[in-house]
Amino acid sequence: MIDIPLADIFEKYPDRRYIMFGGKGGLGKTTFSAATAYYLAKKGKKVLVFSVDPQASLTDIFERDIFGKGPTEIIPNLYAQEIDADRRVKEYQEEIRQKIFDMYGMNKIPEEIESYIQAAAAEPAMEESAIFDEVVDIVVKGGYDYYIYDLVPLGHALYYLSMASVYDAWIDKITGLREQMREYDQVAAVMRREKELDEDAILKELLYIKERIHKSSSILTDKEKTAFFFVLTAEEMIIKDTLKAAELFAKFDVPLSGYIINRVLPSDLKGKNIPEYLKNRLAMEEHYLRVIDTTFDKQILASVPEMERDVTGLAMIEKMAKAMFG
Repeated sequence: MIDIPLADIFEKYPDRRYIMFGGKGGLGKTTFSAATAYYLAKKGKKVLVFSVDPQASLTDIFERDIFGKGPTEIIPNLYAQEIDADRRVKEYQEEIRQKIFDMYGMNKIPEEIESYIQAAAAEPAMEESAIFDEVVDIVVKGGYDYYIYDLVPLGHALYYLSMASVYDAWIDKITGLREQMREYDQVAAVMRREKELDEDAILKELLYIKERIHKSSSILTDKEKTAFFFVLTAEEMIIKDTLKAAELFAKFDVPLSGYIINRVLPSDLKGKNIPEYLKNRLAMEEHYLRVIDTTFDKQILASVPEMERDVTGLAMIEKMAKAMFG
């Protein structure tokens, strides 16, 4: 079933520095992200594993309180980060207020604008936008050999993949609105004692945002630098959903590197005196492993066994890394 072992992918493609695990929720993406980071760090690479999922669980896996604390060293060469979206949103609000002060010379935010700032923070997509922007900061800043993204579940992951076009449309709209704000400029000029307003200040800011977003988003489709792995289990609905998701991701030109099967029952159980339900489970799994082999023709990179307990703490992370990479 396994064509190219997972470890060989990293040896064969050393320039793939951005590693992503995708799949439905609860299949083990975060666990695989942590284990891969551990594996690479032990090989002497400086690695940052970070979660773009608001319901992040890297804190639980590493058994370290890392939420909102920036890159936190777990072991030598391995750093982990969970993004505090709420704090980022508050920073947004303050940045917006400061830009209004700077651009228009106001000493107080008008009530109607403050109401808009507060309302914008409650938008459903604001949390994802805040996390995405933090990811941009991480990528632009640099400093690591590998960046491992613990992605959100499939449906939400598509949101990130389309983020560049979303921001393009938003910036175009705001730029158009900029032309309609001349009456505010006139008021601002009076408030600033006729000091000439920099007409390009807002546009410059928008173009700066656009450049940052494109730099981050372009990584997602860079076949030389990015490896995207799908995580799945030997179950009918998971296989079907993964197949559909792979087709959707292909439309965004995401460079798919292969699939990893998680939670495979130990083969030595077969033939032993085990409960009937477990025999049935093994038979079902065998069937769907054959389906996976046929469906994802020679793209399976690893088959990871079911662990005896939750993967938390460095000892279990090391065990998972060995299971994944041999």
